[in-house]
Amino acid sequence: MSLRSITIKFRTVIFAATATAFFGAPAVGQNVIEKLVSPGDLSRVHAIPEATCDSCHASFNKGAQNGLCLECHKEIALDVRARKGFHGKAPDAATASCSFCHAEHKGRAAQIAPFDKTAFNHRLTDYPLMGGHLGVACAECHAADAKYRDAPTSCVSCHADSDPHKGALGTACADCHVVADWRNVEFDHSKTKFPLKGKHQTAQCDACHADKTFQGASTACIDCHRSDDAHEGAFGADCESCHSPSAWTEIVFDHGARTRFALVGRHATIACAACHTGTLVVPKLKTACASCHAKDDVHKGRNGADCASCHDAFAWTSVKFDHDRRTKFRLRGAHRGVGCESCHLEPVTKSLPGRACVDCHRDDDPHKGGQGPACETCHNESSWTASVKFDHDLTVFPLLGKHKTAECDDCHQSREFSETSTDCVSCHLEDDAHAGALGANCGLCHNPNDWAYWRFDHDAETDFALTGAHQGLKCAACHRDASKGEVRVSSACISCHRRDDRHHGQYGASCERCHTTTSFSEIKMP
Repeated sequence: MSLRSITIKFRTVIFAATATAFFGAPAVGQNVIEKLVSPGDLSRVHAIPEATCDSCHASFNKGAQNGLCLECHKEIALDVRARKGFHGKAPDAATASCSFCHAEHKGRAAQIAPFDKTAFNHRLTDYPLMGGHLGVACAECHAADAKYRDAPTSCVSCHADSDPHKGALGTACADCHVVADWRNVEFDHSKTKFPLKGKHQTAQCDACHADKTFQGASTACIDCHRSDDAHEGAFGADCESCHSPSAWTEIVFDHGARTRFALVGRHATIACAACHTGTLVVPKLKTACASCHAKDDVHKGRNGADCASCHDAFAWTSVKFDHDRRTKFRLRGAHRGVGCESCHLEPVTKSLPGRACVDCHRDDDPHKGGQGPACETCHNESSWTASVKFDHDLTVFPLLGKHKTAECDDCHQSREFSETSTDCVSCHLEDDAHAGALGANCGLCHNPNDWAYWRFDHDAETDFALTGAHQGLKCAACHRDASKGEVRVSSACISCHRRDDRHHGQYGASCERCHTTTSFSEIKMP
C-alpha cells in the first residue's frame, strides 16, 4: 500500500469519526472503521462473507466471535455440545478462541486449518486407533477429497475385500474379531446351539468350520472325531454318552446307574474293551466274578463261584469276609493274618471239626497234652510264647520273692510242668550250705527273698531252748550229721560236751544238775 493510499484512508477515518460524533450514528461508524482497518484478505473458503465483517465479528466484542463461528459450522457446534469428535474431546476446544488455531486475513491461499498428521492424537476422536490400526497410514482410511470427520468407522467399509466369510456372517465384524489381530476371535459360542466346553474352547475355528461360512456345521461328535474313535465304530456314534469334551480319556458314563453292575475298585480303571470284547451291548455280559476271573481263581473252583462273598473289587488279596460275624470262631491276634487254607484244608463251605486250640495245634503242643486241651488258660492268640498269663499263685507252689523273677525253665526242665517237685532241695541242693544236716525242708528257716534272710525260733519250735552260751552258736555246732528225714539231735548235754567233761563220766550224764548253760565253770549250788 502506497503512502498516498495510507494518507487517504487515514483522512477518511478522521472524517468518519468526526461525522459519527456530529451526526450520532455509532453503528455505522464502527462498521466503516472496521472495514477500513482490515488486516488482510480472508481465505478462499471465507471469501463470500468477507464483505460483511459482522458475519464473523461482533463489533468491539471479541468474546462473541466463537459463537458466530459455530453458527456457520453447525457440525462443530453439535460436537462441542455433545463432547464428541475432535472439537468435543480436545481439552481446550470448547473454551479457546477459534482463531487460535484457525487464523484468518492471511490471503486467499492461506490454509486456515493447519494439520500435522504425525503429531495428531487420534484418541481425541470418536475412533481411537488400537491394535493393528496403530500402524496404518492416514490415507488408508481418509480419502483425499473427503473431510477427516467423514471417514467410515465400520470394519466392512475397509475390510470387505479381506472378509473370509464372503459376507455370509454380516457386517458386524467386531462381534467376533478384535482390532489387535483378525485371528484373535472373541465370539461367544455359548449363544449358539453348540456351547464350547473342554478342549473345544481351545480349538481353532477352522478345525470345525473348514469353509469359513460357519453355517450348518454338524454337532455330532463322530462327524469331527471319526479318525479319533479308538473303538473303530464298535461302540456306535453316540460318543458323548461315555466321553466328555475335556478329554477322550475322561469317561462320564455312569455304569452303576445305567447298568446293573457298578464299577468300583479295579473295575473303575480298566478299559471298556477289557470286558466288552464285542459291542457295548452284544454279547450281554454276565456279572458273576467267575465269568471273567475263572483263570485268576487260586482256589481252582474249590470255594465255589461266589467270589464276592470274600473278595472285593480292589484286589484279590483284600479279603472282606467277616469271620467274626459270619462264623462262631472270631479271628484274633495271629489268627487274623493266617491264610484261609491254613485251617480250611477242604472247601470253606465245609465246617471245621472243632474250635478247641488242640484241634489245629496238637502238633505244636510242647506239653504233649500234659496240661490238658485248654491252651487258652495260659496262652493267647497273639503268640504261643508272648504274654503267657499262667497264674502260679493258684497252684500248690505260689511264686514268692526271687521265685517271681525266675524263668520257667529254671525249675521246669520239661514243658510238662506238673512233674516238678516243690521241695527246695530239688532245685537248691547245690546251694545247701548245711550239707543236709538240717534236712530238706529249707523253708523252716529260709524265705524266698534270699538265702541270707532266715528266721528260726529254736525256743518255740523245738524242745531245746537256746540259753546262755548256746545262743551265739552256729547251727552246725550241734547239727553235724546229714538228715534225710526229720531233724533230730539229742538234748543231753553229754551228746555234745563229752570231750568237755572233766569228771570223765563219774557224775553221770546230767550235767545240768550242777552246771549252767552260761559257762561250765559256773556251778549251781543246791
